[in-house]
Parts: sequence; structure tokens; C-alpha cells
Amino acid sequence: MIPAPAEYLLRIDDLCPTISAEPWRRVESLIEEFQLQPILAVIPDNRDPDLRVSPPDPNFFERMRRLEGAGAIIGLHGYRHLCESRGRSLLGLARTSEFAGVPAQTQRTWIHEGLRILRGHGLNPKIWVAPRHGFDRRTLDELCAEEITLLSDGFARVPFRRGSLTWIPQQLWGPVEKYRGLWTICVHPNTASDAEIAALRAFLAVHSDQFTSVYRVLFRSQPTTLTLAERLYAEAALLRLKISRAARRARRLMLLRSSNAS
Repeated sequence: MIPAPAEYLLRIDDLCPTISAEPWRRVESLIEEFQLQPILAVIPDNRDPDLRVSPPDPNFFERMRRLEGAGAIIGLHGYRHLCESRGRSLLGLARTSEFAGVPAQTQRTWIHEGLRILRGHGLNPKIWVAPRHGFDRRTLDELCAEEITLLSDGFARVPFRRGSLTWIPQQLWGPVEKYRGLWTICVHPNTASDAEIAALRAFLAVHSDQFTSVYRVLFRSQPTTLTLAERLYAEAALLRLKISRAARRARRLMLLRSSNAS
């Protein structure tokens, strides 16, 4: 059953000790001000140079533990966030990913080691958040082998079961008012502008009572496989997003060629 009125989840991606300090501080203050229980997607062993934005925060993991204690759910956000594989992902949203196409044994090692690192910092990761939405069926098998049975992804309007995991859909990258369904808003503090954070705050000021948590969602209902109508809706939403991204890439390429020609 699609919830009405709409419910929202907040997901924070690319969390690591070198996250951009000031935007993350502002997002963290919103979590505390509005008493949110977000998905915190933590990179166990960040090696992505693009995410080395601020000096390492010595209190980073203590802050993660505090937020988890207040009801946030910790997400395993890949392993090192090095998206170097061109393997085919189940969703196919990006040309490269960290996990899709990688041999099963390597994926098993990365998932096991990532969980070990986060647990060693006193965190209890419960949900998978793939960098660039990149994962394949081998990823799902290895997650299940490590008893991680929740995944934040997909474009349906309700949680659902697929590949022995429960998928919590993630469809938005900024606040958008909806009337029905469960909607996850994904925020990247490393690239979030002042205007984007201000827009999130304005949205929370109006809709904070509609924000929920993964735990409340799962307590309320037991996800099942999608109905045909909802599966078609999710596939259409994914297709629209792919077309939109392809159009943006084409526009950027045209602008680059125009600039080089002038």
C-alpha cells in the first residue's frame, strides 16, 4: 500500500573523516534541530581523492556513534569509494562503479572488510548504500552472506523485496513535495551548495512531521515483491532519470565542443 500523505527519509552520502566540514556541520545541525533519523552512508576506508576535502576530523566516528544512538541507521557506503569498474549494474545509472562487474570473491572481501572497519569504530551498519548506485547480483549475494539484508536504492514508491533483500527506495536528490509514497532525499555535503542546504531547511520547516526512519517504515509493514503496476512505475521513473542524465551529458559535451571551437 502506497502511504498517503507522503513520507520522507533523509540520506547523507559520502560520509568520511575528510568530508567538507562546513556543509556537513550545517546538515548535521538540521538533523539535530528537526530530530531526524537519517540513513548515514559511511565510507569505511575512503581512498577517493575527490572526497578529501577537509582535514581529517578526529571526532568523526564519535559523531557517527552519537547520531546512530539518536536513531540514525548506518549505511555501508561501498569500501574505498574508488569507482573504477565498468561492469553492468542492476540499475545502470552510471558508467563506472566500485562493485558492479567485480569478481564475487573480491566483492566478498571488500564487504567483509568494510563491515569490520565500521564495527571497529563502534558502529552497527545495517543497510547497503552503493556508490553511484553501482552493484550487481553478486553484490546482493555477498551482502546476504554477511547478513546485510537492507538496501537503499530503487525507484518505487514503497519498500519492496528483491534478490533476498529489502529495498528502501531512493528517488530524490533534493526536496520535492510529493502526495503519496515513501521518498528518500539524498544529500551530498561535499557538493551541496548554500542554496541547496537552505532549500532543505525550508522544506523541513514545513514537512518535518512527515519525515520517518527506516526502522519505523519496517515496523509498520512487511515489504513484499512489487505489484505489476508499481514495478512499471519504478521502471518508468528509472528510464526518465537515465534520459535526463543523458541529455545533461549531451549538453555539456556540446558546450565543451563549442568552447573549444571558439
